[in-house]
Amino acid sequence: MEKIVTIISKLSHNLAEMEELAREQLNLKELTAAQMHYLEIINDLGNPNITELATEMNLTKPTVTVGLDKLIQKGYVAKIQSDEDRRSSHLHLTKKGMLINQMHEHAHTKFAELMQETLEPAELEQLTGLLEKLTTKL
Repeated sequence: MEKIVTIISKLSHNLAEMEELAREQLNLKELTAAQMHYLEIINDLGNPNITELATEMNLTKPTVTVGLDKLIQKGYVAKIQSDEDRRSSHLHLTKKGMLINQMHEHAHTKFAELMQETLEPAELEQLTGLLEKLTTKL
């Protein structure tokens, strides 16, 4: 078990370094890793409301609201009132937010490319299957 914990820690650290390097290259030091994660989830959910975002992130609505307010102030997210239900608002990435999210996805792609370069095709297929199995439990 200790070996797995060590490997997970190294992988997490390496991915964080790639994301940090991308942030520095684009001069985006004003965003935290948590804020970048918000942008990624908003993009993945396709303009969710606050409740949907909180549920997906396993956070409370007040916690998510505090995080969102900072992203709205910085111009990365816009809260748009729903056309169908005026009591509800949906979260949209601004152009600035989309750019950040693309950078974040680029770091993930670079990490995947590193895996592809390092592993044999059969190993990569096996790893992919194992990671899919693990993520269904998360």
